Amino acid sequence: MQSEVTPKIRIVPYEAHYAQAFYKINKVWIDRYFKMEPKDYETLEHPEESIIKPGGTILIALINEIPAGVCALIPSDRLGCKFELAKMGVDEAYQRIGIGRHLCTRALETAKKMGARKVYLESNTILEPALKLYRSLGFVEVEGCASPYSRSNIQMEAIL
Repeated sequence: MQSEVTPKIRIVPYEAHYAQAFYKINKVWIDRYFKMEPKDYETLEHPEESIIKPGGTILIALINEIPAGVCALIPSDRLGCKFELAKMGVDEAYQRIGIGRHLCTRALETAKKMGARKVYLESNTILEPALKLYRSLGFVEVEGCASPYSRSNIQMEAIL
């Protein structure tokens, strides 16, 4: 969906009617590079129970009221980190127009407003564009803790 004019990106909080978009956008990128794991199904099939009710949040990026990207702040028990930045994906039709940057920036602002001093994330080194984005926003690689994802081979933190 690239054009000469960059469309307006609007970031909104999650509502139940975005559940299908949250699931689909994430499943597409996970299936493209990896495979869905039990923790993915738990989080994506039950976002209210696994993210919202425990104190997290989900952000939805809209283009012309169509969900084009998603991102979550999942409550974390990792030492010093209140949230994990996770489940961030952008619909392939809307990639390369800055949606990921908008989502990450808003997520970090939101985490700070919610009292976080640090946020961490897990990723994989084959996702080079994502890692470049994270580094540009202040994330640095840290020694990893146990992960529920077999695909996780890099963990990063950002101080807010």
